[in-house]
Amino acid sequence: MSRSIILGIVGDSAAGKTTLTKGIAQVLGPENVTLICTDDYHRYDRQQRAEKGITALHPDCNYLDIMQQHLSLLRTGQSILKPVYSHSTGKFEAPVYIQPKKFVIIEGLLGYSTRVAREAYDVKVYLAPPESLRATWKVKRDTQKRGYTEEQVLAELHKREPDSEQYIRPQRQWSDIVVSFYPPQEDEKESSGHLNVRLVLRPTIPHPDFTQIIADNSNSDSAIRLGLGRDMGKPVDVLEVDGHATLEQVNNIEHIMCNDMPYLKNVCDREINPELGKIAGTTGETLQSYPLALTQLIITYHMLKATQMHQ
Repeated sequence: MSRSIILGIVGDSAAGKTTLTKGIAQVLGPENVTLICTDDYHRYDRQQRAEKGITALHPDCNYLDIMQQHLSLLRTGQSILKPVYSHSTGKFEAPVYIQPKKFVIIEGLLGYSTRVAREAYDVKVYLAPPESLRATWKVKRDTQKRGYTEEQVLAELHKREPDSEQYIRPQRQWSDIVVSFYPPQEDEKESSGHLNVRLVLRPTIPHPDFTQIIADNSNSDSAIRLGLGRDMGKPVDVLEVDGHATLEQVNNIEHIMCNDMPYLKNVCDREINPELGKIAGTTGETLQSYPLALTQLIITYHMLKATQMHQ
C-alpha cells in the first residue's frame, strides 16, 4: 500500500456517526484502522464558546486549515500531531502522535467543508436522520454520557439550528452515500434497533450491482427495495431496507457484494464480526439491526474497492 484509504463520515451532532464507525472499524480490523474525530480541531473550548456566543458547528470555531492539512498528510501516509478535545470535560488535552494505518476513518461535523479536505477522501458518507430522531438520540447521549439535563440539550439544539442549516446540512451534496435511518410508520417512537434505512447511492463511486434485488423483490411491500430517485436535484439510486427485514433477505444482498469482493466473505460472518449491526437499545440492552449491518457492509465494500484501485 502506497497510501492510506480514507473514509469520511460527516453529520450533525448525534446523527449516529460513532455507531456507524464502530462496526466498520470492527470489520476492517481495529489493528488496520486509524480513527480521527474532526471535533478535535475546535478552536475554542466549551467555556470559550459560551463566552463568545459561538457554536462548535460554525467554521470560525474550528481550525479547518489545520484539519485539511492533516488530511492531506494522512492521505500520503505521513504522520500528524493531532489535537485532542475532550467531550467529557469540554477542554483540550495534550496532542497525540498519529501514524496512519491502512484505513483512516474521519468522522465529525465539518469534514467536507473545504475543497482541499474533500479531495482527501476515497469514500464520503453523510448521515441524515430525521431531525426529530436526531434530537431523541442527542438527548439520550448527552444526558446519559455528558451530564446534561434534557432541557439543556434541547436549548442547545435550538441554539445550534441556524448553524446546522447553514454549515452542516449543505455538506450532504459532497457525499457518495447519504445514510438516513428513520422509524417505521407504524412506530414513530422507535429510535434504535428496528429503524429502517434509506441509502442514497450517488454515481460518484461504482456501487455493487443491486439490480438483482429489483427482480427478487418486485412488489412494493418487500422489506428491501431499490429504485431511482433524485437527491439535491441530481439522479441517484435509492436502496431501502426495513427494520423487519429477515436475515435471509439481508444475506441475499451480502452475497451480491461477496461475489464481487471475495474478501467480504469473512466480513459477512457474524461470529467474526460481533459488532456488525449492533446498537444500544433505550434501556442499555444490545440490539441487532440488519439495516445498520448492511449499511456498514456497503461502506466497507467501498473501502476495500478503493484499496484494490490503489494497489
